[in-house]
Amino acid sequence: MTTAPPSPDTSQSSRQSLAHGLLGAALLHIERARRGTVDWSEAHRALAGIGPLIDGRDANLFLGAPAMALALHLAADGTDRYAGALQTLDGVVAEHAWQRLTTAHARINAGRRPDFAEYDLFRGLTGIGALLLRRQPCSAELKGVLEYLVRLTEPVTGETGETLPGWWVNHAPASDKTATPGGHANAGMAHGITGPLTLLSLAMRADVTVDGHEAAIRRICRWLDQMRQSDFRGTRWPRWISHRGAAPAQPATPSWCYGTPGLARAQQLVGIVLEDGNRKRMAERALLHCLSDPDQLDKVADRGLCHGFGGVLRTAQRVAQDAEAPTIFEERIRPITSRFLTADAPEEAGFLTGKAGAALAFQDAESGAEPQGQWDVCLLLT
Repeated sequence: MTTAPPSPDTSQSSRQSLAHGLLGAALLHIERARRGTVDWSEAHRALAGIGPLIDGRDANLFLGAPAMALALHLAADGTDRYAGALQTLDGVVAEHAWQRLTTAHARINAGRRPDFAEYDLFRGLTGIGALLLRRQPCSAELKGVLEYLVRLTEPVTGETGETLPGWWVNHAPASDKTATPGGHANAGMAHGITGPLTLLSLAMRADVTVDGHEAAIRRICRWLDQMRQSDFRGTRWPRWISHRGAAPAQPATPSWCYGTPGLARAQQLVGIVLEDGNRKRMAERALLHCLSDPDQLDKVADRGLCHGFGGVLRTAQRVAQDAEAPTIFEERIRPITSRFLTADAPEEAGFLTGKAGAALAFQDAESGAEPQGQWDVCLLLT
């Protein structure tokens, strides 16, 4: 399991949390308005109540000014809605990116290890890069983020002379504070290197590249290949590597944030941009087996996006769009939809683990149509 970025316990930050607050719930209003099932006034009211925006060190893709920029981008939907506000926020995000990049490069130059908040999707530069790829794809700021991610993948030397991945953190995973004494290298989409891998691949798919771009993608994939496990139960990846070795790959809950679904989507995208048919097929087969394995699916407890059936559904839909045999995925998605309906409904109203995210994921699954909208850009699925 993973955890959303923590927010200070204030009403202001609660409103501006894309993960758990009103801003995340507004994404459902925006998507319904875009589809024409509700009036745009409902979305406008949801966005109007957010309040003064948080910036500075606490801001990230899921909190404050960058989160609002994403929400308004989705609400604009290619029109001039919110044009003035978005122009202002683009400037704020650009300045925020440079501040974060300066700090990150200084940390690397000093030979210190990163933490999740520096590089990951939720709190770090991968999330800022995902926003820049949508809002400012030709910007120097996006290229700066990609250059940083290339540098992040370069191996480093540990305290005893061992070679470590550049994204090795000294702290433990959020789900288990005692699991990794001496730190670990995380493989997940939310907090691990699969987030940067996916952003690098999506940028390359959009013809945005920097020096060392492809080499960085291949470096991450070699690391994932070294830890990949395949047997009669399918293909899977441990959640992290520590000085003790790999975390157990089974039993594990299949989810967007960790586990086969997120890792399969990431490597499918790698296969597409590098024209690596073998990797693409491997990733698609891994997800197909996961979606067909009752033992794995029985571990999913709720409807949420992060580690529930909502995230599995949306990830499978995005994989199906780019798959060699999309109809096979469509056959697997139908029983997943049934499991979604029988799973526990979220208690909170938010996006990442709440009712809004679950409803967003279910919209297209219910109709059997291809996934619409771009709300899952913050999950790096498209």
